[in-house]
Amino acid sequence: MKTNTATFLALVIASFLAPPARAAEPKIAIIDLKRVFDKYWKTKQANADLDEQKADISKKKKGILDDYQKVTDDYKKLVETANDQAVSSDERERRKSAAEKKLMELKEIEQTATLFQRNSEENLALQVRRRTENILRDIRELVDAKARAAGYTLVIDTAAQTGAGTPFVLYNNGQNDLTEEILSQLNAAAPIGLQKPDAEKDKSGDKNEDKKEGKK
Repeated sequence: MKTNTATFLALVIASFLAPPARAAEPKIAIIDLKRVFDKYWKTKQANADLDEQKADISKKKKGILDDYQKVTDDYKKLVETANDQAVSSDERERRKSAAEKKLMELKEIEQTATLFQRNSEENLALQVRRRTENILRDIRELVDAKARAAGYTLVIDTAAQTGAGTPFVLYNNGQNDLTEEILSQLNAAAPIGLQKPDAEKDKSGDKNEDKKEGKK
């Protein structure tokens, strides 16, 4: 019994003294999520659609404001002439009644403008939120698939910022950067003519710079 106890204690002590099993080192990749999001063709298309809607909203708002200004001018004229002693009392009463109707019309336009503004802002905000969620879902699903296939344990967003607005990642060596690979695959399904590849844009920019330098 003593021998068994001593053997057991020896095994326990040995297990504590033995070096721990080496844990598998994490395999980390990085991605510039802001660049991927901004350069994704669906983001550009969504922004173009939203700009078009904003322009349409501005046009409608201008129409409402023009109507408001016209009714305001009519109301002021009616008020000014409602006390004109050169006309009959019946005519003055008619003008006062017309002025009251114009005032009611002004209030209706104000309510319409307020409601239109609120509904427009809410609708745009809802669209932005939904489209952002859909675009981020596209990106995340592809990143997940790439990370799993390559055996990455973690993918870090190098564009992320802290609540104080400072960079979340202070340094990375640029290895295992998935940014361009993810962006290229996302934009592979872009409609023809929607956008020019960034590489071509960069080359065009370089050529323009060379021309400027040549002129100097």
